[in-house]
Amino acid sequence: MNRRRIRLDILSIFGSKVFNDAVMRQRLPKRVYDSLKHTNREGAPLDPAIADVVAGAMKDWAIANGATHYTHWFQPMTNVTAGKHDSFLTPTLDGSVILEFSGKSLLAGEPDASSFPNGGLRNTFEARGYTAWDPTSPAFIRDHTLYIPTAFCSYTGEALDMKTPLMRSMQVLSSEALRLLRLFGNNTTRRVISTVGAEQEYFLVDRELYEKRLDLKLCGRTLLGAKPPKGQELDDHYCGRIRLRVAEFMEDLDRELWSLGVTSKTKHNEAAPAQHELAPVFASANIACDHNHLTMEMMRITAKKHGLACLLHEKPFAGVNGSGKHNNWSLSTDDGINLLDPGKTPWENVQFLTFLCAVISAVHDYSDLLRLSAATAGNDHRLGGFEAPPAIISIFLGEQLTHILNDIATGRDIDVPAAVSLQMGVEALPNLKRDDSDRNRTSPFAFTGNKFEFRMVGSSQSIALANVMLNTAVADVLRDYADRLAQSDDFDTELKAIISDTVRDHSAIIFNGNNYTADWVAEAERRGLPNLTNTVDAAESMIDAKNINLFERTGVFSEAECRSRYDIILENYAKVLSIEAATLTEMVRRQVFPACVRYAGRIATDYNAMTGAGLNAAAVKCHLNELDGLIAHLSANLDALETEHRAADAIADHRDRAAAMRDRVLPAMDSLRASCDALEAIVGCDEWPIPTYTDLLHRV
Repeated sequence: MNRRRIRLDILSIFGSKVFNDAVMRQRLPKRVYDSLKHTNREGAPLDPAIADVVAGAMKDWAIANGATHYTHWFQPMTNVTAGKHDSFLTPTLDGSVILEFSGKSLLAGEPDASSFPNGGLRNTFEARGYTAWDPTSPAFIRDHTLYIPTAFCSYTGEALDMKTPLMRSMQVLSSEALRLLRLFGNNTTRRVISTVGAEQEYFLVDRELYEKRLDLKLCGRTLLGAKPPKGQELDDHYCGRIRLRVAEFMEDLDRELWSLGVTSKTKHNEAAPAQHELAPVFASANIACDHNHLTMEMMRITAKKHGLACLLHEKPFAGVNGSGKHNNWSLSTDDGINLLDPGKTPWENVQFLTFLCAVISAVHDYSDLLRLSAATAGNDHRLGGFEAPPAIISIFLGEQLTHILNDIATGRDIDVPAAVSLQMGVEALPNLKRDDSDRNRTSPFAFTGNKFEFRMVGSSQSIALANVMLNTAVADVLRDYADRLAQSDDFDTELKAIISDTVRDHSAIIFNGNNYTADWVAEAERRGLPNLTNTVDAAESMIDAKNINLFERTGVFSEAECRSRYDIILENYAKVLSIEAATLTEMVRRQVFPACVRYAGRIATDYNAMTGAGLNAAAVKCHLNELDGLIAHLSANLDALETEHRAADAIADHRDRAAAMRDRVLPAMDSLRASCDALEAIVGCDEWPIPTYTDLLHRV
């Protein structure tokens, strides 16, 4: 490809493939435009009477920009997106064709619902499902196709996707937050929006090497591989110089994302070799989720164009840092107020303190649901590994906010520390105002100035479920606060009581120390905080009676939808581990074992030649004996894994099968991997059959 280096004109690129506000204003009649904006701005129902006009304008714009097809783009419970593609072409009676797109086609579609995970909501012989246009997320063009963001539900109305529950949770959160704001005297705000910025970590490896690793192709992670001579020990990769090949990838990725309206803002090298990060600007949770899916898809596509492979697995390489997706969450009003911004005097900002208390209470009461939202087979390898938060949910507030809450709760005078400047010791450098608190990178849920950063979400996951849990739990607490304040005779006294109750009942969730220490694990247990170390245990929270009651009274999930998601989580966990076990078995039986035998045979031939020449060759014999023992150990562990895998796969119950995969198959995989890695360390480089960690991490 002829790659001329030109200065990117971001303003002309940004949103050029999006049916955005500027395009709608230009192409829609004012009445139709105003009606659609009313829907987007206030979350009001769409007026069906405008659908045909919007569809016609959308079609004309799409065709003018090279589109030939359209698709209802939705997010089934697979952590990836889906959609079937239909052309605008419609035959006429005289044998010719016209280009047509009706309001009916815009509003709804009908993909096969039986082929997507449904957790028992649908029988396999009952195929009908529906997609419904989400007018709050703009349509866009990719690959000559008009993509229309949609929700996806079953024939009987249950949500089969990630978007529908997210939009439900945003709706109930806005409703309850508005009730509270009205009690504070705010009569102008019409909507409260949960806003999200999702930092995306990922690895880039050479495509040619990737194609030679069956585990990377099928599982997204390496199932074997010895530690390289150099990993991330010198910390020289983090925020270091971006290699030319990677920089070219990042430039193309930015261009693609900007054209789709994704506000890709920050890019840098992460801690591990070959690891990088992209961060966007905040958007509403719904649009942020759509954009994060687009980001992951474009990363994979763009990487392939550059001879690279993008790895989004949470732990592609043992022994080096894995990848997460920091979910930065806040609450904003439609008239521009960040409800989690403490201002310059947070001790006087009672509205901020009330919303802060709501988040603290919600996270404490429903920490199991937050943990569940980050639970996958891949993320189990990352959490608690001294590179990511532990599996214990806690909140970092910083010393100042913690003291303010305690002082208010106990009636003490608030002790406000004086502002501190950082003295750099160099006259030419400016003095910097020090923030009120440090940042705690070990906390899973940290307040970082005007937002909370939920750091547990895995890099391959949709951010939808994490934000569903956050929105729903906070909405439920806000409902309780609004009820209390509305029924109180003394607003200020009740506000103080709310803060006091929060400190009394929920301070156990607040921890400002080092979450990586063994002491914290013991302390968390003493505080009664759950430590759900794996996905199988975390999944139980989805069907806990307390949580089902929460979802039903907020209207976010029905009990049937809760139980379906419980089944899907466990079924997916078991399937992932089954695929990994089968892949590791195939790699060892067809690649590693034969290569080790060939190498041992060559060493044996050399040993015989040396002893035939009268040499002692004791060291060679010792090496040969070590090889023989490791190969025998490899063979035994291979047989053991196959036995455990067959037994676990034969279990019918989803919960029991997932538990067997966790308790029997995973340990067998670890034992087989240890045998492989020990052999890799002594088998000659030319004989080892697959690319090593050194190749993968340092070749790009």
